[in-house]
Amino acid sequence: MKTEHEARAGLIYGIAAYGIWGLFPLYWPLLEPAGAVEILAHRMVWSLAVVGLALLGLRRWGWVRELLGDPRRLGLITLAAGLITVNWGVYIWAVNAGHVVEASLGYFINPLVSIALGVLVLKERLRPAQWAAVGIAVAAVVVLAVGYGRLPWISLVLACTFGTYGLVKKKVNIGGLESLAAETAVQFLPAFGYLVWLGAQGESTFTTEGAGHTALLVGTGLVTALPLVCFGAAAIRVPLSTIGLLQYLAPVFQFLLGVLYFHEAMPPERWAGFSLVWLALSILTWDALRTARRSRSALAAAKAEAATTAEATAEVGKVIGAAEAGAPVDAAEAGPAPLSTPSAHPGR
Repeated sequence: MKTEHEARAGLIYGIAAYGIWGLFPLYWPLLEPAGAVEILAHRMVWSLAVVGLALLGLRRWGWVRELLGDPRRLGLITLAAGLITVNWGVYIWAVNAGHVVEASLGYFINPLVSIALGVLVLKERLRPAQWAAVGIAVAAVVVLAVGYGRLPWISLVLACTFGTYGLVKKKVNIGGLESLAAETAVQFLPAFGYLVWLGAQGESTFTTEGAGHTALLVGTGLVTALPLVCFGAAAIRVPLSTIGLLQYLAPVFQFLLGVLYFHEAMPPERWAGFSLVWLALSILTWDALRTARRSRSALAAAKAEAATTAEATAEVGKVIGAAEAGAPVDAAEAGPAPLSTPSAHPGR
């Protein structure tokens, strides 16, 4: 019963995490007239404040000394901070500039970019279905480039920066809250310095647009940290395959907001490009679920075989032990009798 409760809670946490990420396009326009760079700087500063308070409450600071003593991991954290800065900045600008649909495409193709990085960087071998999905995704980009009259650079930048960010985080291997704290600590001084400079130039909107605007800018820290906390809670409660399916909620919500709420144009060639992307993701999901099912079946079979072998070994051990002790051995335990018994006098 506890397992079912945990799984249900994990599913709710996962839906909450990806749901919040999917609804981000509704938040950033509320921060206007602040520009994308000012919003980005506030997001960095207030995210560090929120995550720092969370870690202070949890008393999880032991990782700081370990990280500072490891120049390689510190360098990777700095790289991750740079990648997520570009990702956040382009995404905020794209939403406020009316490119929500193109931004959603970036997160649709992100899993395919991650697969490509696995091949190019980690030298992973792809299954045929994965190759097919990547090929269809490349065709989709070509179709969309024709439709837009240019490369869908917003989508490609978002997908590539976030895919590479995931690869770097894999190598750093620290918790979600800790990682965000370290990354925003790297971002803090440049972001805070920019906000001070902006205020000195008289161009800051932080205190000039009313208390509501100020609260919304401060809230960027909370809306950044909250889905990450929900994601962490989901990741320890539900299978990875479930997380893999839930990740599509965010770009689906973003796409629907772009089309239905922001009324962005979707001519036939864009529908064709998106359809190809969705086909590629369907193949990828089907292949992942099939592989996970086969792995579970193989693991179950291996466990059953190991249990059978252990039981047989135990029975043999009992028989040998009884024989060595000179005790009578039960016929059922000793196994079948031989077909013939050699005689001392073969002629008789």
